[in-house]
Amino acid sequence: MKNFPLARSITLAAVAGVLGSLGLVSPGTSQAHPLESQLDCQSSAHRFVAPLRDERYIDATPMRVEANSVNAFKPTHGSDLTAYGFRVYAVLGYEHGDAMFKQGSGQPINDSAYGVVVMGSKDNVEARVREAGSTAVVHEVVPMLMTAVFCDGSALRNTAGTIQADASTSH
Repeated sequence: MKNFPLARSITLAAVAGVLGSLGLVSPGTSQAHPLESQLDCQSSAHRFVAPLRDERYIDATPMRVEANSVNAFKPTHGSDLTAYGFRVYAVLGYEHGDAMFKQGSGQPINDSAYGVVVMGSKDNVEARVREAGSTAVVHEVVPMLMTAVFCDGSALRNTAGTIQADASTSH
């Protein structure tokens, strides 16, 4: 059998490209940009998404806007975003009244919500999220392949409610 080194190189490059697009391998030259510290559910969608947009880790225009107004932003080529060790497929966010986010056709999910969709099974992702101490919601998007890690703003509502209650009793 004849050996065709060029054909083999092209095949290996094609396989690496497919695996890379699926988030299963990453180029050796890029540095991961981890997001887990920001997924502690103590922030707002604007504070989470704006720096990623401004530093061009994600596209400025959402690739999709859900009916509940959750905007999905695609990571830019080579940004190598990760969360809890998993490759980020999309950055999610919505904040009421913020021009950075487009409103969907239905009722908005919350005043502020944010998160990511990662390449990984729900069980594996949830184990790492809980190990890190995050209260984020973990939701299976595609069985065994993609999982959402989402902060729905409930921690901010609880904090705001406490502050408001404290302020109202001080008079």
